[in-house]
Amino acid sequence: MQRCRLLLMLLLVFHFSAIAQQVSLQVALAGLNHDHVHLILGRYRKGEVKILGIAENDEQLIQRMKKRYQLPDNIFYKDVPSMLAKIKPDVVLAYNPIADHLAVVEACAPKGIPVMVEKPLAVSVQQAQRIAALSAQYHVPVLTNYETTWYNTNQQVQDMVNNQHTIGPIRKMIVHDGHEGPKEIGCSPDFLKWLTDPVKNGAGALMDFGCYGANLMTWLMHGKAPVAVRAVTHQIKPDVYPKVDDDATILLEYPDATGIIEASWNWPFSIKDLEVFGKTGYLHALNMHNLVGRQKDSTYTVEVKTAQYQDNLTYLQAVLKDGFKPGNDLSSLENNIIVVRILEAARKSAKEGKRVVL
Repeated sequence: MQRCRLLLMLLLVFHFSAIAQQVSLQVALAGLNHDHVHLILGRYRKGEVKILGIAENDEQLIQRMKKRYQLPDNIFYKDVPSMLAKIKPDVVLAYNPIADHLAVVEACAPKGIPVMVEKPLAVSVQQAQRIAALSAQYHVPVLTNYETTWYNTNQQVQDMVNNQHTIGPIRKMIVHDGHEGPKEIGCSPDFLKWLTDPVKNGAGALMDFGCYGANLMTWLMHGKAPVAVRAVTHQIKPDVYPKVDDDATILLEYPDATGIIEASWNWPFSIKDLEVFGKTGYLHALNMHNLVGRQKDSTYTVEVKTAQYQDNLTYLQAVLKDGFKPGNDLSSLENNIIVVRILEAARKSAKEGKRVVL
């Protein structure tokens, strides 16, 4: 538990140091059993965001969060429909199991309330398509939040590759994502209960960390889906994670490029990096801060610029208040439907031992 709290504190420090302004959004939360919820609750405690309501029916979890973040009794509701009968927030942020994201959108969309879910968008293509249909029918944005979206390095890689053409056309992309394991780093029991459930989460490390690479690669490839997907999964620690995979390698085939996603709950340390090989050079975002490049025998450090948006709230304010259009960016519905297609194909490939054509 201590290790997980330390990681969350580091994320909080990153977000708070990067964002000086207070957002004017009034938000509501769907669920409290995703450990990423500590980021938004930390901002609430600092007075940087207003929370109108929280939908949660786990009383022990409610009491724990009330005490930790000084949350008032009158903002709690048993579920999203009863919450939305009383309030109309600017956006609902979903911090619940991935399989429950659809129910949040079903409650919000008819009322014209935008939704942002924690990654990934859904556990299946069927769910993702239903979410997309609701978004289109009610003209409501449905967005997905990834930690790596707000890495200055990733934003700069995309600009250098697709706008500045620094390394030529993409030939190969490699993403490593993961850590020692959610139980090993001390994630909360409430989070672990569904994160390690093949129905609620859709898979194990394949979903939890495979989605990052699928998201970044879809973005770098201008919103195009791969031609085909192959995947291999392992259950290295069946005594710890008996129901799901804890290691996954996913291969994405594009007409002129290859993507390799390495997702694991078995790394010796936490890692979220991105490598892009072009025809004439190479870029490696080692983490959120450090970016290096190479042209043949010359290796250099890239000065990393501050990206336009530093976290999901300032981005949401731009989309919902200032008219910013997501297009096919990392949070967009278009990108994240493809992410779910990739993940579903990866599950099928790993199960059947076959290449899956999209």
